[in-house]
Amino acid sequence: MGITVKDKLRTFWKSVLAGLGLIAGLLPHLLHHVGFLAGTALVAGSGGTVLFGALGLLFSVPMLLRIYRRFGTWRAPAIALAIFGAMFALSTLVIGPAISGNGAAEPSNVVDHNSHH
Repeated sequence: MGITVKDKLRTFWKSVLAGLGLIAGLLPHLLHHVGFLAGTALVAGSGGTVLFGALGLLFSVPMLLRIYRRFGTWRAPAIALAIFGAMFALSTLVIGPAISGNGAAEPSNVVDHNSHH
């Protein structure tokens, strides 16, 4: 058989979700270009960590519901949520500071635009 309308709609919807994921991934970098108060101050430090952690949790709800329907128990989504939390903590507390090179002496909200463009 050929590709059905249902298959095309499913592919389109998955493409839309992938685009939203791309936007959510690029958002931290792009927001600091909006302006000092709207960008850097919003995503730097603990405020940005909380903001993007909450967005990540919000965007994972459909996946968690799908996992629940597949396994029929809340244990599987709870495990997935624990893994999300662990990966987010690893990214925030270990990988992010290692990439940015910011030590304790230098505040994390200081952005040198010339160094990354």
